[in-house]
Amino acid sequence: MVANTGTYIDSPFHRYADGHDLSQLDLHQLAQLDGIVVRKGNESLAVDVDDFTGVDVRGKAVLIHTGWDRHWRTDQYFENHPFVTEAAATHLVKAGATLVGIDSHNIDDTRGRTRPVHTILLGAGIPICEHLCNLNALPDRGFSFSAVPPKVKAFGTFPVRAYACIP
Repeated sequence: MVANTGTYIDSPFHRYADGHDLSQLDLHQLAQLDGIVVRKGNESLAVDVDDFTGVDVRGKAVLIHTGWDRHWRTDQYFENHPFVTEAAATHLVKAGATLVGIDSHNIDDTRGRTRPVHTILLGAGIPICEHLCNLNALPDRGFSFSAVPPKVKAFGTFPVRAYACIP
């Protein structure tokens, strides 16, 4: 079964054999999270620490809007896509993010073979949601976010119906 399809969530088991799999994730990490959108301009592919200046991410689903979802279902979607830097991932862990999502092909820079952002976030127990879309329709804050996979043992990744509720 291909679990990396559409919008999906990565659990620590995706990267670490002894990490929590989908069945071990707590709903408090996935459902009705206080959400914020961090908007990244098109000047650089890298989403870096400076993009989070003045943003309180503690206990929140941090959704990174790059606008890359406009390339969904095209070959361009998979090439030279926006990504989060290693330094930004470290910042998000230290600042207390609960979940991190991006509207891009991968949260890591896939031009190299390493995946430091997956390593850092999942190593800290922070789920990653990739291939988000329509983040442009959300306000910067004041909404709840959910991305709940089925409770499946020995799976590190699975598609989700990711959605936001705006009061």
